[in-house]
Amino acid sequence: MKILAVSDQVVERVYDLAAQGHFRGVNLILGCGDLPYTYLEYLVSVLNVPMMYVPGNHDPEYNPNLAAARAEGGSNLDLKTERVKGVLIAGFGGSIRYRPNGVNQYTQAEANFRAAQLMMGLLRNWVRYGRALDILITHSPPFGIHDDDTQAHRGLKAVNWILRWARPRYHFHGHTHFMRQNLSESVTQLGPTTIMNVYPYKVIDYV
Repeated sequence: MKILAVSDQVVERVYDLAAQGHFRGVNLILGCGDLPYTYLEYLVSVLNVPMMYVPGNHDPEYNPNLAAARAEGGSNLDLKTERVKGVLIAGFGGSIRYRPNGVNQYTQAEANFRAAQLMMGLLRNWVRYGRALDILITHSPPFGIHDDDTQAHRGLKAVNWILRWARPRYHFHGHTHFMRQNLSESVTQLGPTTIMNVYPYKVIDYV
């Protein structure tokens, strides 16, 4: 399976690349947050493949009844699991809370509660398929991995907990821009999991 993962920044060149067939062979689009839904909708319409995404801290609160609050043609995977072509994928949206009334922002305790909600789906996967998860997509990085020392870009400890328990092969996230001086590497190995900051986009061959 070939995956196009995107996050945080609209890349104008991607419009041309997609139209010209550069992403031919991509089987799945994964959105890791903070992108205009029109951008995601363009990709899914041109590539005509399944698309799943999680909301970021700059995205609107999800509402399936409002066109502006969802990406048409895609599936909001926040706190859900899906099986695509035999691959188990789960999503965990949002970031650390840095504004009192921020949308899709959570304290560490709130994020832990949300992770517990996701756990039910992961347990069902374990019972049915003998494993909990293959790919985790989040907006936030894990705490202490690819995160930043500013309040808005600290990682979520709940993501670390999910990774330790579910042990997926891949974790894709956005939120932090790894070109910053203190984010020199975009890929980190944590046990069996390859953690990848996909900002602004990456094509991954999932074998």
